[in-house]
Amino acid sequence: MESSVWQLLIAATGGTGLGVLYFGGLWLTVTALPTSRHPAVLFLGSFVLRMAATLAGFYLLMNGRWERAIACMLGFLVVRFVLTATLGPDRLSPTQEVQQ
Repeated sequence: MESSVWQLLIAATGGTGLGVLYFGGLWLTVTALPTSRHPAVLFLGSFVLRMAATLAGFYLLMNGRWERAIACMLGFLVVRFVLTATLGPDRLSPTQEVQQ
């Protein structure tokens, strides 16, 4: 029983790392788009790399167990909520607002 708790904790921690990788990479991509010579290639390439790394990480962390997959997803979603609250559109200063 104790080892399964550790395995779930490891999966949740790994999901947190995958969330930082995915959403941090997304943030870096979005901030680099305005200065990119080929924004579509940058966005598509970033998406493919982030998705491939995230899916591979989930596959390795879950190791065929649905409990680990859920723990991993919870860690991933925690990062999403934290980064959205920290870096969301309402947190931009007036000089950083997107021109409409």
